[in-house]
Amino acid sequence: MYDVIIIGAGPAGLSAATTSANEGLNVLVIDEYMKAGGRLLGQLYEEPDGTYWNGIKESNHLYEQARRSGAEIKLRNSVHNIEKSGDVWLVYTERATYETSHLLLATGAAESPLPVPGWTLPGVMSVGAAQVMTNVHRVKPGKRGVIIGVNPLAAVIASELQMAGVEVAALTLPQMNGLNEEAANPKQVMNQLLHVAHMAPSALIRQGSKWMKPSIMQQLGITFYPKSGFKMWGIPVHLRKAVTEILGDEKVAAVKLATVKPNGDVIEGTEEIITCDFVCIAGGLYPLTELAAVAGCPFYLVEELGGYVPLHNERMETALDGLYVAGNITGIEGAKIAIAQGVTAGLTMASNHGVPGLEARIDQSIKEIEHTRDSAPFHFHPDVKKGKQIVQEKWEEMMKAEQPL
Repeated sequence: MYDVIIIGAGPAGLSAATTSANEGLNVLVIDEYMKAGGRLLGQLYEEPDGTYWNGIKESNHLYEQARRSGAEIKLRNSVHNIEKSGDVWLVYTERATYETSHLLLATGAAESPLPVPGWTLPGVMSVGAAQVMTNVHRVKPGKRGVIIGVNPLAAVIASELQMAGVEVAALTLPQMNGLNEEAANPKQVMNQLLHVAHMAPSALIRQGSKWMKPSIMQQLGITFYPKSGFKMWGIPVHLRKAVTEILGDEKVAAVKLATVKPNGDVIEGTEEIITCDFVCIAGGLYPLTELAAVAGCPFYLVEELGGYVPLHNERMETALDGLYVAGNITGIEGAKIAIAQGVTAGLTMASNHGVPGLEARIDQSIKEIEHTRDSAPFHFHPDVKKGKQIVQEKWEEMMKAEQPL
């Protein structure tokens, strides 16, 4: 029997483990991967102040902090079910069944696929897979690649691939179909890309992006967008071209591009071929919420956060007693925000377990989440603050409805 069990050894889970263990709680962290750190492991990018955010270094730091706090960490251990029995949460894994009164789900996020003709060829992968291969395992995914899908995640990983000596021939749109209208719409994609333009090394792009905020300017920008693309980190970014097919016999050899209208429709007869030996598909991220669903947690669809998220309050408590959430399961954001949420969850669990005098620290930790969010170098979803407000409103509605008359 543990005081706290945390599923997920990413930034949220590790910071929560350290925080709660430092308050004297007996903590177990479970993760299916062979290393702690989650998606943080693959991150490597330059921040606005010129310093580099090194995910491996940060992961190691969080892991060692958790170990020194006394938290027990079990890796290579998959959780396949959770259920409540009285006041106890049962966590079923491949190795054993564990019990706790406080269970934190810090399961992170997964990538959304974008179906493209030819995407079953060897050499086609998600953009996150290319990031892990390069930054974690130090294996180049290929010599020359094309990234399908233009969004903040794709832009950042493209720069990471370039730093590793991999040529990125282009970031380009997918051909519009019934499943990817937002990802294939040039104007909507431009709006997303403006939120990472300030990270570009080119002063022209950084300054020009400020003039593109009004909708009318974005429409003009798309209408007169250069056919050769606009270079960001030296990589051509195409908002008026889309991949219609990935080509190759036994493996990726090229992609077929076509010019698209400002609304995303393909212009017939404009096809061209770009040679490459690998292709990354960047469909964005969505919260991994299966375990929360199994537990019976109430959900709400919040597009501004990447999909369905379990309803929770600012203290990271869900509607189910003893069940908490933190990190990307609450909405797609950066690792620093996940770390801050983990601290709040850890303090809340300790307080609910009976540790006195933590309310002021919990309130301060909630403020720290907001401060971290406000100072983030970029957001995966531009309207994330609106999304968080929606969750809070739905939480309050749910709590009010459950109050006795």
